[in-house]
Amino acid sequence: MTNAEDNVPVPSQRLAGRVALITGGSRGQGAAHALRLAADGAVVYIADVLDEEGARTEEELRGKGLDVSYLHLDVTDPAGWQSVRDVLEAKFGRLDILVNNAGIVHVRDLVDETLQAWNRLLAVNLTGAFLGLKTMIPLLRASTSGAVVNTSSIFGPSGAVGYAAYAASKAGMLGLTRTAALELAADGIRVNALVPGGVSTPLNAKEPGQGVVPETPMKRRADPAELAAAVAYLVSDDASFVTGTELVVDGGFRAR
Repeated sequence: MTNAEDNVPVPSQRLAGRVALITGGSRGQGAAHALRLAADGAVVYIADVLDEEGARTEEELRGKGLDVSYLHLDVTDPAGWQSVRDVLEAKFGRLDILVNNAGIVHVRDLVDETLQAWNRLLAVNLTGAFLGLKTMIPLLRASTSGAVVNTSSIFGPSGAVGYAAYAASKAGMLGLTRTAALELAADGIRVNALVPGGVSTPLNAKEPGQGVVPETPMKRRADPAELAAAVAYLVSDDASFVTGTELVVDGGFRAR
């Protein structure tokens, strides 16, 4: 539910006082997650390599009265992750919410895929999430409500022609999520995966043939706000007994 006048979700404050970090937060899904979590009361840090866009998103959301700050982060860089951890540790001593959202995509038949492009995509989409978890676990352990959301895709469990690297990264994200959930349950840290279908973001603006829209029963892409609502649920106490699972938000794609 949003306030139509300023496009800010009606505050629920169910995340009041919690500290959240969202990678790939400068635009698209990440920015939508930041808007929703901050409207629900969280102190939100968005992290990205898109510095100009990140600064604009920070300014825009702060202009709506939301507590959102931008940090530079290349998710493939362990030192970059450590720098972000240092900021959060110095200011809060903990991290309550981690949303591993950063990702890239390219379309190329498997026979034409290059090792360089393959490695780059997996480094951002999958290794980046691994580094985020590994680096932030001590801060998540310091929280009394630690929650992680890893962004997968319907192409993770299903595969798709031309998306070998992307599908492999998103399938890997599901395995990483389940394993992290098992390892961290004793610490009270919940780890779940968001599995979106088609989404209207800059990342897929040039996707040929409307992407999965023709195969989606609802015949449209999701608005990023619809995914942000799912993330807000997963990181809240409403999902206190939910871990190691996948929340599919795909307009019926997998039910075909």
